[in-house]
This record gives sequence, structure tokens and C-alpha cells, in this order.
Amino acid sequence: MKILLAEDETDLARALTAVLQHSGYEVDAVENGEQAVGKAKEFAYDCMVFDIMMPKLDGIEALKIIRNSGNVSPVIFLTAKSEVDDRIAGLDAGADDYLTKPFAMGELLARIRSMTRRAGSYTPTRLNFGKVSLNIEDQELVSENSIRLAARESKLMEFFMLNPEKELSTQEIYLHVWDDEPDKGIEVVWMYISFLKNKLEAIAADINIEGNEGGNYILTRQ
Repeated sequence: MKILLAEDETDLARALTAVLQHSGYEVDAVENGEQAVGKAKEFAYDCMVFDIMMPKLDGIEALKIIRNSGNVSPVIFLTAKSEVDDRIAGLDAGADDYLTKPFAMGELLARIRSMTRRAGSYTPTRLNFGKVSLNIEDQELVSENSIRLAARESKLMEFFMLNPEKELSTQEIYLHVWDDEPDKGIEVVWMYISFLKNKLEAIAADINIEGNEGGNYILTRQ
């Protein structure tokens, strides 16, 4: 799983990165809110951990921008402040959980595990990109025409539409979409992407999945 860590205290950022990596997470660490916004726009993350007090953009302003872009990845705020007003501001900005410094590393890891287990509950029932809409409950893809998707096709399309215009590796897609079938074989990714490309064409979609077998893929507007 991939985590975005935004923390401007160098020693704490290094310690958190080391603990998270030791626990099996892939970590992108940045030191201000502006960089966090840029990373969230470019890459898909399973969870984001933000300090509130950061230079350029604080955590709250950065998260507002990220949420306004449609990003629903769970977010945990870290802060030295413990006042109720700060907690309310963070939650109102779109944070899902809150830890006050100092905190135990074990507690942060537990919060991350909880957030990522519940990640599906953050997904809206309908996703839109370009002129295409995905009804997750009905597994229906709609543009000029509509077409029903198989369950795995719908899950794959959901992952792309939650992360439009971001490069997603074959491995990353496989781990997210076939997490319940780890022995399926990574070549299944290309097969299902081919299915989706055909269905996007069938509904006269203005979006497309670009990329070659075994490489990176990106959902783009045509």
C-alpha cells in the first residue's frame, strides 16, 4: 500500500517514513502542503498522513484542494495542537481521523490499518470523468450509450475513475483490483483493460485508458 506523508519536521518525517516502510508501506514524503497537493494530483494513495502546521500551504488548506479535486483517499491529520477548534477545522476540511503529537507509532499504524480497511466506504456511488459516468451499485457505464460491466470490470473502472490522469502501474492495479485473488496472475490486468477499452468505445466515451501490456496505464480524456 502507498502512503503520502506530509510533515515539515525533518527528524519526525524520517522516523515516520522508516517505521512505515518497515511495516510494509511504500511512502512518498513531502515537507509542505503545496508539495502534498502536487503528489496527490499525480499519484494514487491508499492513505495520506498530513501535519496541519506546514509552510506554503498548511494541511487544512492542502486537504481542501485535494478533496475539491474529487480525491477520496482517507486522511489522518497530525498536529501539536489539541484545541477542539483545530480538530473541528481538520474534520470539516475532509480529514477522516486525527492524532495529537506526541503519539505512539503503534497507534498511527493502527489508525492507518483501520482507514485502509474502510476505504471502500469513502467511495461515492457514482463517479464521473469527462462525459462518462460509472454507477458503482448497478455496475453500469454511461456516456452516449450505456453498458453493464462485470463485477471485476466495474472494480477496475472504479479504480481508474478515482484516479483519473494518474499513471498507475500494472502491479499497483493488480494489488488493488485483485486483492481478494492474489494468485490470479498479473497478466489478467491487461486482459480486463482490453475489455474496458472495448466497452468505452461501445458507449462512444470521450475518455480512454492509455498504456501497453505490463507497463503503466492512465485514464485520459480524448
